Amino acid sequence: MKSKSTDFGYQKIAPEDKTRRVSEVFRSVASNYDLMNDLMSFGAHRFWKRQAVYLSGIKKGQSVLDVAGGTGDLSILFHRRVGKEGSVLVTDINSAMLQEGRNKFLDEGIISGIDFVQANAEVLPFVNNSFDCISIAFGLRNVTDKQKAISSMFEKLRYGGCLIILEFSKVKLSTLERLYDAFSFNVIPKIGKFVAKDEASYQYLVESIRMHPDQDTLKGMLETAGFSRVEYFNLAGGIVAIHRAYKL
Repeated sequence: MKSKSTDFGYQKIAPEDKTRRVSEVFRSVASNYDLMNDLMSFGAHRFWKRQAVYLSGIKKGQSVLDVAGGTGDLSILFHRRVGKEGSVLVTDINSAMLQEGRNKFLDEGIISGIDFVQANAEVLPFVNNSFDCISIAFGLRNVTDKQKAISSMFEKLRYGGCLIILEFSKVKLSTLERLYDAFSFNVIPKIGKFVAKDEASYQYLVESIRMHPDQDTLKGMLETAGFSRVEYFNLAGGIVAIHRAYKL
């Protein structure tokens, strides 16, 4: 029986191959990931992440699971919010990205209230109903089975808890969309070539954005998993969207 295929950028490949190839992409770009984010977004990703944390409503003493936490930008912001009484757990399927996150926390002098676990977003290895907030920033589009990952996050979230998804989405203005496409396909891979020495990985990342579900489709996927009060907030004309949902 022929196996089901999935997207790897614009290619169709076997699901098990996507997990491996995405891992290779992020292993390649890990050391330059933060610099590339600044260059690709002109620094705007920092504002987007602060807005995502603000919308979570997280408070001191609460617990956060940052899925696909990568180099730890969102986790650091959450750590400042929950304080020493709270906790932040960072997961990523890629060990190289997780190591970059550990290094960043050490550079910030943060040694308590934070833990790191290598884990697949589709099968999060934690007790159900464990976290006040779960976040995933610029990671969901790289997950092989997105619906399975959303369901796994629903299981691990406490009742009354909030899920925050920050991800590239569908641009809502036609003029902006044309400019964004031109920059994405003609400039970003070239920046990747000269800065990260890896044009192919950034070509994939650009393509993966176009293959990711749009705002309303993702909203429906969250509702299918059982989330309530699902809403989204477009930033930069829809280049990025923050989805917020609750387990009630």
